[in-house]
Amino acid sequence: QVQLVESGGGLVQPGGSLRLSCAASGSIFSINAMGWYRQAPGKQRDMVALATSSGSTYYYSDSVKGRFTISRDNAKNTVFLQMNSLKPEDTAVYSCNAHITTTDRAQLNAWGQGTPVTVSS
Repeated sequence: QVQLVESGGGLVQPGGSLRLSCAASGSIFSINAMGWYRQAPGKQRDMVALATSSGSTYYYSDSVKGRFTISRDNAKNTVFLQMNSLKPEDTAVYSCNAHITTTDRAQLNAWGQGTPVTVSS
């Protein structure tokens, strides 16, 4: 009943930039926290950036702090991740996560399908 669709991933050289987007659709009553996670081969999935429901509080992992920026467009149920100064260590599949209250008041922890980001020269 709820779908998250990411876009914007791809191949970029070190030092380059990418902008990821994630649009939520379906039977949505409200979206609470939204965030971005990533998983590299052989590694656990880790939180990259998180925006609380108010859209005024943001959290970043230490590895991306100062380089990545999360933002939300609540009117379009969309969250973005602006990634600058990319490093090879940022290579991973990036997934969007959202805590959603559906129209029937169910609580969902929804995930997108993921978009791959490769940083390589």
